Amino acid sequence: MFPASHLCAAPSRTLFHLSDDLEVTAGPVPLYEESGDRSRVIGMRVHVVSDVHGNATDLARAGNGADALICLGDLVLFLDYADHSRGIFPDLFGVENADRIVELRTARRFEEARAFGRSLWAGLDRDAAILGAVRKQYSELFAAFPTPTYATYGNVDVPALWPEYARPGTTVLDGERIELGGLVFGFVGGGLRSPMRTPFEISDEEYAAKVEALGEVDVLCSHIPPEVPELTYDTVARRFERGSAALLDAIRRTRPRYSLFGHVHQPLARRMRIGATECVNVGHFAATGRPWALEW
Repeated sequence: MFPASHLCAAPSRTLFHLSDDLEVTAGPVPLYEESGDRSRVIGMRVHVVSDVHGNATDLARAGNGADALICLGDLVLFLDYADHSRGIFPDLFGVENADRIVELRTARRFEEARAFGRSLWAGLDRDAAILGAVRKQYSELFAAFPTPTYATYGNVDVPALWPEYARPGTTVLDGERIELGGLVFGFVGGGLRSPMRTPFEISDEEYAAKVEALGEVDVLCSHIPPEVPELTYDTVARRFERGSAALLDAIRRTRPRYSLFGHVHQPLARRMRIGATECVNVGHFAATGRPWALEW
């Protein structure tokens, strides 16, 4: 369990019906302070993480005290923008080159960044080097998943490798639904095409088809957020990440109780209500090491 001083950020179990379509809240609202002898009876508790980016140590504890863990993707750490010494890129090319690539990308000089990257990869088998490093990370990360875990892909993941590492007790879902404790959860993995050209980016049409396949769900789980400026703007990177118009349309049409996602590490708004739906960025797990809790 978490330390007694930890405030668990959990959504209200009330289904909100608002006259305004959008309502922004300042951040996660503490539901209760956890103590060693919890007197409140809880029917079901699920912990949700996203953007793990190599944090296997905290991932191994992320399911403590929960009935299940949900992971919304981005297991791989290619380059840590906060600590340029961590990740596949600096392991291969050193910290100074990592500093340079981050500088170019942060300045949105993507063509220069790609040209710089090509110069570093010249003469090397890029695919073999990256796949070898990803396999090493996946071996450690999938071993850290508790049972049961329900997971979908992030935009930096390599879906083709997941069947090799997902053990019994880990269920991989993409464009699919499950039922937990009487609620229907729908999962949509991956990201949309962007200048970053990360491994699992797909077209808007393909992504929308996966959203449509879910139908009506109680909890809509995705790696990327719905396309709302407050949810897609990263205040540190100072840019908008790709959000999904299809997710936003599904939220307005089908009115799920919750929309849970990650992808944007430092969002302008971490929570927002869209009509009846509580939309929550569950947090940058690589940095915080803390899961977000959903109880009902």
